[in-house]
Amino acid sequence: MNQTITPRSRVLSGMRPTGRLHLGHYHGVLKNWVRLQHQHDCFFFVVDWHALTTHYEDPGIIPASVWEMVIDWLAAGVDPQRATLFVQSHVPEHAELHLLLSMLTPLGWLERVPSYKDQQERLKEKDLATYGFLGYPLLQSADILIYRAAQVPVGEDQVAHVELTREIARRFNHLYGREPGFEEQARQAAKKMGKKQDKAFERMRRAYQEQGDGEALLAGRRLLETQQNIGAADRERLLGYLEGGGRAILVEPQPLLTQASKMPGLDGQKMSKSYGNTLSLRESPETIETLLKRMPTDTNRVRRTDPGDPNRCPVWQLHQVYSDEQVQAWVQEGCRSAGIGCLECKAPVIEAVLQELKPMQARAAEFEAQPERVREIVEAGSQRAREVAAETMREVRQVMALDY
Repeated sequence: MNQTITPRSRVLSGMRPTGRLHLGHYHGVLKNWVRLQHQHDCFFFVVDWHALTTHYEDPGIIPASVWEMVIDWLAAGVDPQRATLFVQSHVPEHAELHLLLSMLTPLGWLERVPSYKDQQERLKEKDLATYGFLGYPLLQSADILIYRAAQVPVGEDQVAHVELTREIARRFNHLYGREPGFEEQARQAAKKMGKKQDKAFERMRRAYQEQGDGEALLAGRRLLETQQNIGAADRERLLGYLEGGGRAILVEPQPLLTQASKMPGLDGQKMSKSYGNTLSLRESPETIETLLKRMPTDTNRVRRTDPGDPNRCPVWQLHQVYSDEQVQAWVQEGCRSAGIGCLECKAPVIEAVLQELKPMQARAAEFEAQPERVREIVEAGSQRAREVAAETMREVRQVMALDY
């Protein structure tokens, strides 16, 4: 079921509370949020319940991390006058929709989410044999669907989560959003294809809706295209029956692909707290300068007079983020000819990073000095989010016969 994406469509995105953010977060997520808030109705939230799926044994780190992270959002330019900022657990309707969706979501759909086994393998030291961990993609779907978000900014590795959300919305709409007598009309239409084709179509429909079998969906569509015994209206009805179509109570979101952050860490790997190679957005200028000066460079440049290769140097990756073509050309020529030393090469990057962070750090200091203001922003955003979520839940309860 295709959704119309309007210029001011609703966009939803969230982050786990990990404490203070670093330059990788800024270039990978926050710059995009700042841009999107001027183009869409944006909801940005702290996914504190999601944090419990992997940190349920040590929840004490979450509260402080929430406030530190929100301060960095605000410092980076996320504007509470343009976007709704809130905390997931402050909107209990998320949990209710998650529970109701769990009643109709096939177990196999959750088990085949790519990140399920990947994270279990990566986090072997944690006991992740819990329903919360298995069901976190469903909670993520509830997060999206409860706001009827049309678009979700994600990297390529997260597209599968959005597709799961689309399938859940489609299944929900099929079960609860059908026209009166829809299923009976669809079954009568299927019989017109003949007993053999009817049975084949029903197998494909069940395989897709119960096991998420994409090949069965494609086979069902091809079958309908070849049928001569049904008219256009019956064909459309059967297509909706196959796909789980019906009235769109829950909106099927579209992934809004974002480029992966190109911000390298201090060792040339992806900037990540787990690698210990980050530059915090609130790092002092002195510490930033020291850390960048200590960055490793091309190992072939043992002496100042040795020529180097920028492509073998982590600092060159930073120049690709921060330097214009003229400076990059200067680096390429100076490094390869040994015309400049490594400290000279780092100087423009150090200056660019300091200039980028200076206004953010000034804003962060203002919010650090006014913790009540930060809490008021989050409470106001959570109240608005809860009002929107309540509207969705009223309709969900009604169609699920829970409004008695």
